Amino acid sequence: MDTASAMRRGDSDAVGGDHPGLMTLYSSPSCLHSHRTRMVLAEKNIAIDVIDVEGDRLPEDLLDLNPYHSVPTLVDRELVLYDSRVIIDYLDERFPHPPLMPVDPLARAQFRLALYRIERDWYTLAMQLQESDDRKQLAQARKQLQESITGSSELFAVKPFFLSDEFSLVDCSIAPVLWRLPLFGIELKASLKPIHRYMDRLFARRSFQDSLTEREREMRQ
Repeated sequence: MDTASAMRRGDSDAVGGDHPGLMTLYSSPSCLHSHRTRMVLAEKNIAIDVIDVEGDRLPEDLLDLNPYHSVPTLVDRELVLYDSRVIIDYLDERFPHPPLMPVDPLARAQFRLALYRIERDWYTLAMQLQESDDRKQLAQARKQLQESITGSSELFAVKPFFLSDEFSLVDCSIAPVLWRLPLFGIELKASLKPIHRYMDRLFARRSFQDSLTEREREMRQ
């Protein structure tokens, strides 16, 4: 089964998915956290029902399953997970091939720290850019995110992937932010070649292409 057929997309009226026995992911077609979760699923070629949840229109079973009424939410038999970091860690451990985290404890800790910083810095700013209506806040968040990414240019030149020879959960988390830069009104200078090469490498990856929703594809059209 290829990745495209493994991820079956439903809609927000579906209850528990249309394929009994498969895991179910409640996912927003445009949010960063849902996107990185879908990318991990595509990278591991996991068969799953993806139920698109639009805005505040939440299916009743999601309201019952998740006390925070948030996406992404993953249902695997009796297990319900509703934080993207928890979900991607679980998927990497439950489906160990290909591994998306190093085995060595020191390297693993370094990757976890990188994930923490990406979530705390880039994701916080990106969420403001997607959700805020305050012009001053938007301008400040745009400037901070662009400066942070630009300042990290040398890190993208060290290895083919972020500080690694192998594709990892860190790349799954960075890619959705970089994909949305045009949406955020951020244009990276052509001189930042390491970042541009990194983006080209990630965006051409089949798992990334298969993880995109139609809404996300439109962000770069």
